[in-house]
Amino acid sequence: MSLTSLKARLIEGLAPADQWRADGAATRSDFDLNPGASRWVEGPLKPAAVLIPVLVTRDGPSVILTRRADSLARHTGQIAFPGGRLDAGETAVQAALREAREEVDLDPALVQVLGLSDPYETGTGYLVTPVVGWIEAEPALVASPDEVAEIFRTPWDFLMDPSNHSRDHLEAPDGARRWYWSMTWQERYIWGATAGIIRGLRHRLYGEEDDLPAAVAEDAA
Repeated sequence: MSLTSLKARLIEGLAPADQWRADGAATRSDFDLNPGASRWVEGPLKPAAVLIPVLVTRDGPSVILTRRADSLARHTGQIAFPGGRLDAGETAVQAALREAREEVDLDPALVQVLGLSDPYETGTGYLVTPVVGWIEAEPALVASPDEVAEIFRTPWDFLMDPSNHSRDHLEAPDGARRWYWSMTWQERYIWGATAGIIRGLRHRLYGEEDDLPAAVAEDAA
């Protein structure tokens, strides 16, 4: 697919940014592979946003991702999109661009916001809005040492190829088996909410979502 066709598909397939609502509902979640599971924190969902930065390169489109700093209290070392909680009065787009500036020094002027992917609920109690941005000028990125250990790029085609997507699991303290999506790019293990958001974006653009394997459905029930 050409860059022009990809950009057109994104614009057509994503929700317009001005349709975002603070009280929107999740259409994807950490529980998609775990029917009957519930959040392990109480209270209302906390609004958050991430930026999915699609970068135009000579080798085709790639997606900018980060590895979180080892010093963070939560999600240490995990692969993530730039993002975080919304500040008071912010929209999802404003928060995603602000967080990208704070985490990797991405200039918001370089980002053309194309739209929003499916809101995603995490088991830790966040409602995450994925904001898809298109970047044509090579950005000079600098990782914030307090938040980001590494900035890297993963080819768009790799992330959108379902043959690279796996269903993995971990054993929860209560003995339940928790399933999640994952994909490994080189030595980087992309999993959990980040992988789930990627899967949601792929389905929104291309469809063809697989049924759950029987073993997963049985263990998750």
